[in-house]
Amino acid sequence: MRTRRALVSAAADGFSREGYGPASLLDISRHAGVTSGALHFHFPTKAALASAVMTAAAQRLHEVVERCETRMRSGDALQLLVDAGHELTRQLREDVVLRAGFDLDGDPGCPKDIGEVRHLWHLWISATLEKADKAGELRREMPAVQVASIVFACTVGFQMLGRRDPTWVSRRVQTRFWSLMLPRIAVSRQGLRAAGS
Repeated sequence: MRTRRALVSAAADGFSREGYGPASLLDISRHAGVTSGALHFHFPTKAALASAVMTAAAQRLHEVVERCETRMRSGDALQLLVDAGHELTRQLREDVVLRAGFDLDGDPGCPKDIGEVRHLWHLWISATLEKADKAGELRREMPAVQVASIVFACTVGFQMLGRRDPTWVSRRVQTRFWSLMLPRIAVSRQGLRAAGS
């Protein structure tokens, strides 16, 4: 298990820095401190290794939203969405596996059947905004489906831009984004904090 974890971490780093195609299995095995034979014992192909990175990234995304849901004391779905956006952004800065999952999902050279962490994030945003809509938190003229598309596109856009300029995945940028969004989508701003709970 330790070897497998080391390989997933090294692969995540390689895929995130170089992209799926250019990342070398030899470099990944060296970075993990294992032989090429050990890499191929655990992962017979590069696609299998990328799939393992994507599975680990999906698990970490699940943990991000689960932490936010656990911390929320009220039933305020919009604040939960803001908090999860902040937490995801923080994790994208700090967690190479989660970052690699988002990167691989948008990499045109990566096989499409390895999983979709971005799709899981979009589904969670949509479900959370549906809850907000049912609870009367969203303005009528702002359908949950449209808001979900905007939040998703901006989140993924920040992550992609953050690959070259880390300020895009900063707390300040997230707070500005929510400061602009919340007045347009929320029935009431009372109790909502763009900077997160």
